[in-house]
Amino acid sequence: MHQKIIRITGLTNREFLERHAQPGRIGLSGGGAPIDKLIRRAERHVNESKEWSRWSHAFLFGEQRSDEHHWIIESDLHLARKHVRLGVQENRLAKYFDEAAYSSLAVLDFGLSARDVRAVLREGLELLANRTRYSLRELFGTLIALRRPELRGRDNLLAREHSFYCSALVQYCFRRAGIDLVPGLDVKNTTPEDLARTSAPHVMYLLERPDEPSRLRKLARRVKRRVQAQLRKPQ
Repeated sequence: MHQKIIRITGLTNREFLERHAQPGRIGLSGGGAPIDKLIRRAERHVNESKEWSRWSHAFLFGEQRSDEHHWIIESDLHLARKHVRLGVQENRLAKYFDEAAYSSLAVLDFGLSARDVRAVLREGLELLANRTRYSLRELFGTLIALRRPELRGRDNLLAREHSFYCSALVQYCFRRAGIDLVPGLDVKNTTPEDLARTSAPHVMYLLERPDEPSRLRKLARRVKRRVQAQLRKPQ
């Protein structure tokens, strides 16, 4: 069996990530922001049942530094007050401790040797040093290819130099280190869902939470409570 899934419940994002963070592992996250929903919906074409994917983002676990924080390498859009970062960047793992923003999390462990870990991280740091950009254009090229599977093994239709979106960066770093996570796919047509389905032997640590009630169910419960409160009032 290529993939072993270990399902974990009852942990916060922080507890889960700090337990499984190791250099060279891959992180997957999914959220409810508009861009996350767009990506997760588009990835239904990877799934035979056409269900939305859990995953909208992928990143590499780097090393724990002298500041006692675990750092990650990713290609992302980071918007802060008076500051915008668009491209390959290093961030503290604490970025993903927010359950409201990152409701789904997984960690993929490929059992890499120390040599392979160094090779993967070296490629990521090289992209960081060269200020490689995040490519929304390539992301849309991948969305096009998802609807036409025959395009996925070819060059991304909207490819540009010195650019990667998140899961393309991860696939690129592993492939440069001699590990092809998704054979047959162009690097720049690789989605987070493809990484989650990789045939390369690995263990997936999956953080599972009970499904939250839908908005309609929440509204129905509020209405029911109000009606019951009115009925209990003295006439």
